[in-house]
Amino acid sequence: MIVSFENILTPDELAAMRRQLLAAEWARGISAGPQARQVKKNLQIPEQSAVLRELRTLVMRALNRSPDVMSALLPFKIIPPNFNRYTVEDSHYGKHIDSTLRPLPDGSYLRTDVSATLFLSDPEKYDGGELKIIDTFGEQTVKLAAGSLVTYPSGSLHEVTPVTRGERLGCYMFMQSLVRDTEKRRLLYEMDNSLRRLRAEQGEAQADLVALTGTYNNLVRMWSEC
Repeated sequence: MIVSFENILTPDELAAMRRQLLAAEWARGISAGPQARQVKKNLQIPEQSAVLRELRTLVMRALNRSPDVMSALLPFKIIPPNFNRYTVEDSHYGKHIDSTLRPLPDGSYLRTDVSATLFLSDPEKYDGGELKIIDTFGEQTVKLAAGSLVTYPSGSLHEVTPVTRGERLGCYMFMQSLVRDTEKRRLLYEMDNSLRRLRAEQGEAQADLVALTGTYNNLVRMWSEC
């Protein structure tokens, strides 16, 4: 399930983040497995960067206040977000699949169910740099407005095409969902969207709506892992 979300960041948050990113130090060739490293040509903020903690906090707050993100992904754990930069010189990330397990700061591991990219550059400011995702429905090309998020199954083959003008700033992260199965997450997301629309139209107390909400919660209880 590929899902996009608009306006995850406010204009003020986006402007503050860009200022910090443009002043940050960047490094090559980090945060990739041996196979992916062969096709990775971009820049990333290193772990010891002084600005990384504040940037990560800003992103996590934005995710937590979005009911659509919580509904679609049902996140159990999120690896601390990282930030990348593509320029004409460091321009692309070839076809790869994200690693299944990622280490967390506490020494435990996260199973990557969902990968996510938060676009931080206005699309008219750079050429190329599209995120291409290959799944069972074919190849999808994604290039969103700054402040928008796209999420997709971590097991999908994907790439970032070469940037030929300007630069592409982004934030990427990996999540372990409470519901591992992609199809079950899709069904729950569709059901929750319908329930939220019905609540807006009919209020919370309508008897059938209460019953359907109970069914939704029992499905989450049946399918979730934690």
